[in-house]
Amino acid sequence: MAIPKVILYYGFAPIPHPAAVRLWQYDLCELLGLKGRIIISEHGINGTLGGDIDALKRYIRKTKAYPGFSKIDFKWSDGTGNDFPKLTVRVRDEVVSFGAPNELKVDESGIIGGGIHLSPTEVHELVETRGDEVVFFDGRNAYEARVGKFRNAIVPDVETTRDFVAEFESGKYDHLKDKPIVTYCTGGIRCEVLSAVMKSRGFEEVYQIKGGIVKYGEQFGDDGLWDGSLYIFDNRMSMEFSNHTKVLSCCDDCGKPSKDFYNRHVSQGRKLALLCVDCAEKSGATKPDTGEEDFAG
Repeated sequence: MAIPKVILYYGFAPIPHPAAVRLWQYDLCELLGLKGRIIISEHGINGTLGGDIDALKRYIRKTKAYPGFSKIDFKWSDGTGNDFPKLTVRVRDEVVSFGAPNELKVDESGIIGGGIHLSPTEVHELVETRGDEVVFFDGRNAYEARVGKFRNAIVPDVETTRDFVAEFESGKYDHLKDKPIVTYCTGGIRCEVLSAVMKSRGFEEVYQIKGGIVKYGEQFGDDGLWDGSLYIFDNRMSMEFSNHTKVLSCCDDCGKPSKDFYNRHVSQGRKLALLCVDCAEKSGATKPDTGEEDFAG
């Protein structure tokens, strides 16, 4: 009996021939009947795939054989069997689009000069030791934080990951440069780059949560420092870590609690909005196509 699952992963390592790796990955996924999205650059790989559990296990074994990919942490979640409409594997300048490909330096151990990795337990230890001095810094697009975030976190007003560099260079976060900063994102990949970008701009004590929100939620659920749902980049759109997840957000039209994103009708510009089911049906809004930018967190 087929058991549908979804895997989320990334790995930073030098890839001298990204186009060749793209062909290998595409053929491997097609052979195994997997769907989803993979981005490859000279700095590494970033992917999310759905399919039968046995096929995904075979994919992981084959992918880990590539030099530099053996330490990739593949994060598992339950799938539906229809989490992705198709398979796409692309080569880009960056696996995460910060618009600063020349700043990033990697070796087979990962990014050079990034933030210190903390396990979820170590995050709690840091907060217990340093108290209110610790700053949680959201490394995602602002709309993702509407449905869930770390308590009292700073959420930059960014629409895309490319906006972060300008945010830092504006000087609005200079007062945090001597604070202990814990960066976080969905699965950890955006903070790998974000923490390196911050350190190169003078932020002195920068950390990142190993495995991102996904790993934190697996360990502490909704009984730690995280509140709300986790926005994810597949057809599920969001996930919860327990049966008592708080709904932090409200319908943009009527104010009723909701954690569901929709695309406005084309007559309203197809903007992404948080809507309840009733308002979505009334306005002709539709569930958004899952985006490809930063899909693996």
